Amino acid sequence: MGEVAEFPVDDEEAGRAERIEALRRRIAAVPARGEVQSVARGRVEAPSDRILPVPAPLAELLPQGGLVRGSVVSVSGATSLLLGMLASVTASGGYAAVIGQRRLGLLAAAEMGARLHRLAVIPDPGSDPVEIAAVLLDGIDLVVLGLGGTSVPPSRARAVAARARSKQSVLVVTDGRWEGAHVRLEARVDGYRGVDGPGRDRLCATRLSVRAHGRAFPPRATRVEVCAGRSAVEWASEERNRLEDWHFRKAVR
Repeated sequence: MGEVAEFPVDDEEAGRAERIEALRRRIAAVPARGEVQSVARGRVEAPSDRILPVPAPLAELLPQGGLVRGSVVSVSGATSLLLGMLASVTASGGYAAVIGQRRLGLLAAAEMGARLHRLAVIPDPGSDPVEIAAVLLDGIDLVVLGLGGTSVPPSRARAVAARARSKQSVLVVTDGRWEGAHVRLEARVDGYRGVDGPGRDRLCATRLSVRAHGRAFPPRATRVEVCAGRSAVEWASEERNRLEDWHFRKAVR
């Protein structure tokens, strides 16, 4: 699965300036955006200059078909949403960082196609995770910031959003309050498929209800399934899987 880069920012003896400088040095070693454009398993397309990719069923919810560089996105609910974003961005050649998410399932991300050697994990960012996120926006395509239930003051949120815009990165905030996000995504588990169906008592998919709304577009909603494929965990629209189930039942009669 590759190795996960883990930044040592939890050393209590190191000063704040030293920790930030260490992060800057590591960012400088990251290849420039666009140097790597490989695609894993052919499920996602390489991002355009302004868009970071997301799983296909989620792309239908977003006006630009993905995460617009320079924006702030608020995510709440089922963690599959975050894992799908990380998988899509790293599989298409981008780099991502996760801050303050100790229980994020990296194995699940890898099963969705994430390239873990393009993922930096900072489970314990110290007393100021927002500052760590601001530094990482300098050289990382997608920065996921777990706020741990806290609320970020509007003035500081605007300053960090301006930094994301100037660096053309995407900041995803979760587990807290962040005013002024460009897009808000909410996901909840809505059921399962396979236990009583053609899977013969095996769990085949988790159903999610996903809602998106933002500054420039009205609320939109869809239902998707995170499915166990032959070689990977895949995202699909519920309608597509309903048709596949119908064809399966018809074939085995």
